Amino acid sequence: MTDPISWDLAERIAVRVAGHEPFAESYHYASLEPDFAEFTAQAEDLVARETGLRSLSGPARARVTDRAGWVRANLASFRRLLRPLTEKLGKRMTAGPFTPLARAVTGAEVGTMLGWMGTRVLGQYDLLIAEHEDPDEQDLVYYVGPNIISIEKRYGFPPREFRLWLALHEVTHRAQFTGVPWMREHFLGLVDGSLSAVDPDPKRFFDALRRAVEQLRAGQNPLDEGGIVSLIAGPEQQELLRKIQGMMALLEGHGDITMNRAGAGLIPSAERFQRVLQERRRTGGPARLIQKLVGIEAKLLQYELGEQFIEAVEKHGGRELFDRVWEAPECLPTLAEIKDPETWMARVRASAVAAQ
Repeated sequence: MTDPISWDLAERIAVRVAGHEPFAESYHYASLEPDFAEFTAQAEDLVARETGLRSLSGPARARVTDRAGWVRANLASFRRLLRPLTEKLGKRMTAGPFTPLARAVTGAEVGTMLGWMGTRVLGQYDLLIAEHEDPDEQDLVYYVGPNIISIEKRYGFPPREFRLWLALHEVTHRAQFTGVPWMREHFLGLVDGSLSAVDPDPKRFFDALRRAVEQLRAGQNPLDEGGIVSLIAGPEQQELLRKIQGMMALLEGHGDITMNRAGAGLIPSAERFQRVLQERRRTGGPARLIQKLVGIEAKLLQYELGEQFIEAVEKHGGRELFDRVWEAPECLPTLAEIKDPETWMARVRASAVAAQ
């Protein structure tokens, strides 16, 4: 079977596109590792007290990395994420004269996307990397040091406040995936099902492009709901994508709300951090187009939708009602329910009555 992506080329291009941040040589860089070791442990305790979610995988571990290190870690994650699709495509590929060119093109696309993302990401808990064979490489909370120092300097952020604030968000995501026993496998099952449902038929791709043109003529942007993947998804895959989008809206909104609540009184500059990073997310120009193409812009909407959902649920039933989301996969809100919290509340209340 031929691998349809040249991963070696993707790595070389991603590292080149990510570039070298001058602040990587700053004398402030040495403070990152001890700070994030301290703040990741503190954040874990604060998040557990705020949410009731305690990791079943032991204490969180922080790793400060440069852009190239983040790229390499995420390439491993991408290979795991795309495995159902690449295996299917690989079986259809023959070792013809154009095969090396096709592999190089896809490798370049993946590398360019990851390299661009590597210039912007600040922190990340990646549940996919937890599959790594080396125990020391599993279950890590990543912080991209040069990018963090750069934004601290650019906006005059108090470093220790900002670093605790970042740690709270990433540790919340770790608590979601390691403190809820079924969450990780459920998420990976949805992703595998979504990509396995892709029909790697060029005709489907051209049909998707034609639908996109029709949507544009109707005044709609076909990229708004999830990037390129949404354009080639069939009916079965669209349903799985909506489940993933609903789940991620919940988790991203919960991450932001928990970060602010758990850090209340400890991070006086939190409101300013939030405002600056929201503006930074809403990048204009060519970068905005890249965000749309890879589906990042759709993710940015998830923060707002998820927060609104949580606030609406807690307003009607308090934390007790909201915590129903952690009981089982069936209790997760769909994307439609995220947008209309009343429907989710009615559904879970009806299920509670039926269970009595």
